[in-house]
Amino acid sequence: MSPHALVACHPLHATTMHTLAIDIGGTGLKASVVDPKGNLVVDRLREDTPVGSHPDAFVEKLAAMVAPLPSYDRIAVGFPGMVRAGVVRTAPHLGHDAWAGYPLAAALERRLGKPVRLGNDADVQGLAVVQGKGMEMVITLGTGVGTSLYIDGKLCPHIELGHSPFRKGESYDQQLGEAARKQVGTCKWQKRVQKAIVDFRRLTMFDHLYIGGGNARRIDFELPPDITLVDNNAGISGGAFLWRDG
Repeated sequence: MSPHALVACHPLHATTMHTLAIDIGGTGLKASVVDPKGNLVVDRLREDTPVGSHPDAFVEKLAAMVAPLPSYDRIAVGFPGMVRAGVVRTAPHLGHDAWAGYPLAAALERRLGKPVRLGNDADVQGLAVVQGKGMEMVITLGTGVGTSLYIDGKLCPHIELGHSPFRKGESYDQQLGEAARKQVGTCKWQKRVQKAIVDFRRLTMFDHLYIGGGNARRIDFELPPDITLVDNNAGISGGAFLWRDG
């Protein structure tokens, strides 16, 4: 695993820029403050995602959740859907039509008073773990399926590969998400994951694949050397690197 993904807690240092890192998932909201290397400076907080809430209420929920955290200079948010220029394009697992076109970055800036950068959650997670060598791919397995791609450490334009056709007329997201795992059982779900890995290898010719998300821990089949399971806290650690050119 990349040293970027280290999550050991240690005291704040006043001479460094600290980032409030928020990882929005279809099941859970996670947040902490991280240093410029992606290390958590306090234990992360977690609350259930208010699925079905209007985005304005969602922002208020996030603001209340992060209020106990120590001071920070900027904010990074990983979001489970397509985002561009701080605006949400899709939010397939958050259960409210008002997300389409919602200016989440601007709304959080107004509410919390700090600059915000917004990225897809799989993209942000990948920033914490990629090594910067060749074609690297990240997939996240949780409520749904997220993907991201990097060339020599540079994030490629985001494509929602998880919503591409997979098998039996359904997408990767539909076949590998948490609802499907519960329906078919973990054993059959893992076989689907193995087939998806073969597909992604053919599609991207990745040099290394990283598998994260809450359901990565359910994988117990043997992985080849070019596939790595990553710590779920990478979605928090990566927030620091969303600001690395800032």
